[in-house]
Amino acid sequence: MVGTAFLLLYPLVRNLLMSFQHFRMAELIHGGAEFVGLANYTRVLADPDFWTVVRRTLGWTALNTALIMLFGTLIALMLARLGRRMRLAVMSGLVLTWATPVIAATTIFQWLFQSRFGVVNWSLDALGFHGFRDYAWFAHGGSTYAILVGLIVWQSVPFAALTLYGGLTTIPAELYEAARLDGAGSWQTFRLVTFPVLRPLFALVTSLEVIWCFKCFAQIWVISQGGPSNATTTLPVYAFQIAQSLHKYDLGSAVSTLTVLILAGALVFNLRRMFRQEGEAL
Repeated sequence: MVGTAFLLLYPLVRNLLMSFQHFRMAELIHGGAEFVGLANYTRVLADPDFWTVVRRTLGWTALNTALIMLFGTLIALMLARLGRRMRLAVMSGLVLTWATPVIAATTIFQWLFQSRFGVVNWSLDALGFHGFRDYAWFAHGGSTYAILVGLIVWQSVPFAALTLYGGLTTIPAELYEAARLDGAGSWQTFRLVTFPVLRPLFALVTSLEVIWCFKCFAQIWVISQGGPSNATTTLPVYAFQIAQSLHKYDLGSAVSTLTVLILAGALVFNLRRMFRQEGEAL
C-alpha cells in the first residue's frame, strides 16, 4: 500500500494540483506556481483540437478493443478444439508474444515496414505488387494508423485468448452435450451456452482491453509521435505533446486529468451494465 501510494497516488494528486495552477517552465525551475482555478480546463475544453483528439481516441479504443476481443475469442475457441501438443505449441507462442517488451515489439514493427529494407515491402514486391516497392508506410496517416492497430492487437490478443480459454475450461461438458442433442450448431452453442456462462469474464476482459487501448502511448510515440498530420494523436500523446514539447505543464495536466475521467466514466458504465445483466440472469 505504501508503494502504491508513492508510485500512483502521489503523481495523481500532484498532476491534479498542477492542473489548477499556472505551471510553465519558469514555475518548474523557480517554483511559486499561481493558483488559477478552472482556467486550464476552460481553455482545454474550448479548444476544437481537444475534441478532435477525444473522438479519435474513442474510435481508436473501440476499433482495437473490438478486434482484440474478436481474435481473442476465436483463438480461445480454437485452443479448446486442438490436441494437447498443438495446443501447447500455440499457447507457447501466445505467451512469448505477450511477454515481448513493448519497445522491442514496436521496433520489430518498424523494421518490418521500413520503406527500403522492410520485409513487408519485399514480400509484396515479390508477390507482384510492385507499387509497394520502397513504399513509405510511415509517411501516410492511414497506413501508420493501420500499422499501430496491428501492433496493439498483436500484443494484446494473447492475454484475451488465454484468459478466455481458461474460462472455457470451466464450462461443464454436459451443457455442450445437451446443446448438441437439441440440434444446436456451433454459433448457437456459443450464443446460448458459452457466452452466457462466460459473460462476466467477457465483460472483465473487455474492460481491461479498453484500459490498455485507451492509454497506449509508448507504441504511438516511438513509431509516429502522433503523426503524420496528427493522424495517430490520442489523448495520452496529446497530453505529452502539450506538457513536454510546448512546456505547458498546466494544460498537459488538465488534459491528462480529463483523460482519466473519460476512461473512468467509460469503465463505470461498462461495469454497471455487467452487474445489471448478471443480476437479471440470477
